[in-house]
Amino acid sequence: MKTTRISQSVAALAFLLPPVLGHAESAAAPAPQAAVPLMRPAPAQPATTGKADDFKEADLWGRIRSGYAIPDLDNSLVGKNTQWYVARPDYLARTASRASLYLYHVVSELEKRGMPTELALLPVIESAFNPQALSTANAAGIWQFVPGTGKTFNLQQNMFKDERRGVLASTDAALTYLQQLYTMFGDWQLALAAYNWGEGNVQKAIKRNQALGKPTDFESLSEQMPTETRNYVPKLQAVKNIIANPAQYGVTLPPIDNTPYFTQVDKTSDIDVTIAAQLAEMSVDEFKALNPQFKKPVITGDDTKILLPKENAEKFHINLAQWGRALSTWTTHKITGAKESLATLASKFHTTPEVIRQANNIPAQSRLKSGSTILVPKVSTSTGDIAENVIETAQLSFEADHRSRAHTTQRYKPRASRHKR
Repeated sequence: MKTTRISQSVAALAFLLPPVLGHAESAAAPAPQAAVPLMRPAPAQPATTGKADDFKEADLWGRIRSGYAIPDLDNSLVGKNTQWYVARPDYLARTASRASLYLYHVVSELEKRGMPTELALLPVIESAFNPQALSTANAAGIWQFVPGTGKTFNLQQNMFKDERRGVLASTDAALTYLQQLYTMFGDWQLALAAYNWGEGNVQKAIKRNQALGKPTDFESLSEQMPTETRNYVPKLQAVKNIIANPAQYGVTLPPIDNTPYFTQVDKTSDIDVTIAAQLAEMSVDEFKALNPQFKKPVITGDDTKILLPKENAEKFHINLAQWGRALSTWTTHKITGAKESLATLASKFHTTPEVIRQANNIPAQSRLKSGSTILVPKVSTSTGDIAENVIETAQLSFEADHRSRAHTTQRYKPRASRHKR
């Protein structure tokens, strides 16, 4: 791994890991948005294969610039958003630092699909490239999928994993969604508007303008759009302009090598996050930065992949071959009645109530409801991996105990989508 990439990774971690509200850092920007990507018609040349052509540009920013293909927009909203970003160089630097972990993958996937490479900049607007970003509408990850839309695009969401946060699955889903929208509207900008506002609303706006004999391009329809949708394409254009010519705006972009940052590693059994990080010779925070989709202290599933920088993947394999101990120290337990308090469970599984509370994100002064499945420490070396049916169906519900009047229930079921279709 090159030195520049290592320093970018370390810098990114300082800002990447704490959960934040979606668009929280850009709350002062004009109309924060939520959206996904776009696609252009398939190019005549073969799809990108990850070979020599990928590396003509030493710097990834140059590779992105060379693939711009969405028609430019030039209006007052573009200028307003450009000024906002330019006035916040620290924000841009933090975002670029986070992006250094994921950007090569996003650009490569765009090129494989023949999509404009400026779409790799959309997560700047969505989440500032923070996979832990969570909006008030419960949109998560760098592409800010809400649960319902995530489910539509086969992003797994259960007690153990949320693929809306994982860079591989969420990027694939985001690009697929925009391909569908572009096929529907035949226009990059309308496809973006449809992702943000809903394709049904865009279709209605088009019909209104057609009935009045007016044009149906993005700007002509924008007066019918809510503020955040009206601002979305201008925000992307603002970022696109800055990346195209940073010197013109007095911006210095940290270099990002045009080489893969991570590689995929197969795992064949449950493994604790702490043990996986130890085997890879990484800190837990560094490990979680590349694998934010895992919600529990244990990574379940026998066909799950983890992401590691190449040199750490090599260390992982070497250390794993010499490990010789259990890889997972966690299993599950289903609550069968009110008598199973955290105190009794802690005694049964040779731990403390606080360990169980933290592993399961159970709020203070709450008790578990019957039927809940929780994560608990293994008490026997003969206990196997967590079963697939448990992974897929486990739910956790809790309510305030007798000391509190508040009632809280948490269920791992998708909520209604913010995208009206």
